[in-house]
Amino acid sequence: MAVNKSKVSAGFIVVGVLTAFFGIVLVFVGPVIIDDQVVKNTIIDPKNDLSYTMWKDLPVPFFMSVYFFHVLNPEEILKGEKPMVEQRGPYVYRKQCRKENITFHPNSTVSYREYRRYFFEPSMSVGNESDVITIPNMLVLGAAVMLEDLPFALRLLISATFKTFKEGPFLTKTVEELMWGYDSKLVEFLNKYLPGMLPSTGKFGLFAEFNNSNTGLFTIHTGRDNIKNVHKVDSWNGLTELSYWRTPQCNMINGTAGQLWPPFMTKETTLPFYSPDACRSLELVYQRPGVMNGIPLYRFVAPKTMFANGTDYPPNEGFCPCRQSGLLNVSSCRYNSPVFISHPHFFNADPVLLDYVLGLHPTEEEHGLFIDIHPVSAHLHPHLKAATFKKPIKTISEVVMPMLWFEENGYIDGPILTTFHTNLVILPAVMEYMQYIFIALGLFTTIVAALVYYKVRVRIPHSQLLPLILCLWLAYCFFSANDTFFEPVNSS
Repeated sequence: MAVNKSKVSAGFIVVGVLTAFFGIVLVFVGPVIIDDQVVKNTIIDPKNDLSYTMWKDLPVPFFMSVYFFHVLNPEEILKGEKPMVEQRGPYVYRKQCRKENITFHPNSTVSYREYRRYFFEPSMSVGNESDVITIPNMLVLGAAVMLEDLPFALRLLISATFKTFKEGPFLTKTVEELMWGYDSKLVEFLNKYLPGMLPSTGKFGLFAEFNNSNTGLFTIHTGRDNIKNVHKVDSWNGLTELSYWRTPQCNMINGTAGQLWPPFMTKETTLPFYSPDACRSLELVYQRPGVMNGIPLYRFVAPKTMFANGTDYPPNEGFCPCRQSGLLNVSSCRYNSPVFISHPHFFNADPVLLDYVLGLHPTEEEHGLFIDIHPVSAHLHPHLKAATFKKPIKTISEVVMPMLWFEENGYIDGPILTTFHTNLVILPAVMEYMQYIFIALGLFTTIVAALVYYKVRVRIPHSQLLPLILCLWLAYCFFSANDTFFEPVNSS
C-alpha cells in the first residue's frame, strides 16, 4: 500500500508546531513551577519533610570557634603601660540545636524554644581546654563599675572583700573554666549579700548561660498566609519590642531569628534578624555573588554603620551612651556590666581603638561578619559565618580591651547536599535546557516536514532541497541567538 507522503509530512508539521509551542510555554511556565515548589517547601509545615526537619533540628554539622585575647603584660598594664594581647585558639565546639515546645497558632505563626548544647572538638582546635589564659577579670571590673553609686563605706567593704578573696583586675584560668564556669568565693559572696547582681547563682563562666540553655520563646510566621513573612519574628518572649534602648527604632524586633529568610532574594534585598545575644536587631546588606559546592550564592555583609556611634550615624543614637564607632554598649541588657560588642580585632571600628591595644590585626576576610545564602530558597550556605561578636571590657585606665571573639559556621554534606544541589541547581538547569530543546526540535521538525510537503506538491529536485533546509536552519539559529524572546524569564 502506497504511503501518502503529503499527509505524513502534514502530520509532522502539526507535531513540530505542538512541540515548539510546548517549549515556548515552558519558557514562561517553568520558572512559575519552580517558584511554586520553593514556596511549598519553604512554608514551616511538618508535611514538608526535609525543610521542616532542617528547621527543627538543624541536622548539619555546626561549630562555634572561640578565640581568646591572652594578656601578655598584666602587671605592666597596672603601671600604666599599653595592653599587649596575643590571640589564642580557635577552641572549637560542635553546636547541637533543637527546637522544642513547638506550637502552631491559627494566625499562621509558630512558637518554639531553641535549645543549644556544645561539645569540645579537640581535632579541630588549636590547643586544648586545659590551656591557661589570662584575661580581664569581669567579676572585679564589672562589680567595680556597678558599685560606683553605692555609699563609700560599702564600696570600701567590697574592695576589702576582693582582696580577701584574692580577686584582682586580671584572671588566669583554663579555657574550660573560662568557658563553662569555675567556683568563686566572690560569686558566693555577691549572690548572698547582693542577690540578683549576677546572672547566675552557680559557677561563673563566659559561656555558662549558653550551654544547655535556650534563646527565649520565639514566635515566628510560618509563611502560610504570605510567603514574604516566613521566618519573620512576630514576638520574642511575648514582646513585640524591646526596652533596652532609648528610641523606639532601636527597640524594634525586626527580621527573622537569623537562620532562614523569605525566598526570592535580589541584590537589593537585606537580611534583617533579631539576635538575643546582641540584645538588638541587626541587618546585613548584599556584597557579591558566589558559588560553592556548585550552589550559587549571595554574600551579605555587615555595613560599617552596624556598630557606628550616634555621632557618625544618627539612627544609632538610641544605642548610646556610646564610645568610639565600632562598639555597641550592651550593659543595659547585661546587668549593667561594662560589656561591649564589636567586630573581631576592631574591624570596621574607629582606628583609635587599635592604638589602645597592641596585638590586633583586623582583616575583612578573617574578621568581617557575613552570611552566604542561596537567593531563591533563602537557605544558609554550608559555610555560614554568622555572629562574629567580641566582648571588650573597660580596664581601670578606661581603655576598651578585647577579651574574646567567636564565630559560628557549618557545612552541608551527604544526602542533604545532594538534595539541595539537585533541587536548586540541576532541576532548574534541566528545565531551562529542555525548553530550548523542545523549541529547536519543534521548529526543525516543522521546517523539514514543510519542505517535504512542498517538495511532494511542487516536486523540488533533491539537489536543491538540502541547501534550502540548511539555509532555513542557519537563519533560525541566528535569530534565536539574538532575539530576547527566547531568553529565560527571571524568577527572582
